[in-house]
Amino acid sequence: MSAARTTSTPAALTPPAPWTVGPVTRTDFVRYQGASGDMNPIHHDEEFARAAGFDAPFAVGMYQAGLLGTYATEWLGAENVRSFRIRFLEQVWPGDTLTATAEVVREYTADDGAARVDIELVCTRQTGGAAVKAWATFVVPDGGAGS
Repeated sequence: MSAARTTSTPAALTPPAPWTVGPVTRTDFVRYQGASGDMNPIHHDEEFARAAGFDAPFAVGMYQAGLLGTYATEWLGAENVRSFRIRFLEQVWPGDTLTATAEVVREYTADDGAARVDIELVCTRQTGGAAVKAWATFVVPDGGAGS
């Protein structure tokens, strides 16, 4: 049994303009670590990172995922999130500039009658490489996004 059906409604949603953050700093990484409680030294200790085979400390992947979550919820509303999954793809280094983008994958009416949208989000480094991808489902806010 299908959990949802595709329909011609609701009206098409338009993703927001890309959101650029950075250049990111080691201080940004440490602030995120403090807030999240993930104090793995590989993300802030130069000597530890080098001993592990890296050139420098790098961002906690959830930092970039959090940027994508913020970007999506500022568009569609945190109260409307129904699912959110992520995939880490590349490390982010101090000095990187990150850009969040979104694409509407599917708009449909769920079995409960609520308008839903599936979106794909990408956090890209200035090199063009994707650091994190995310896929999310939102209830479409009354009146569409941004209402």
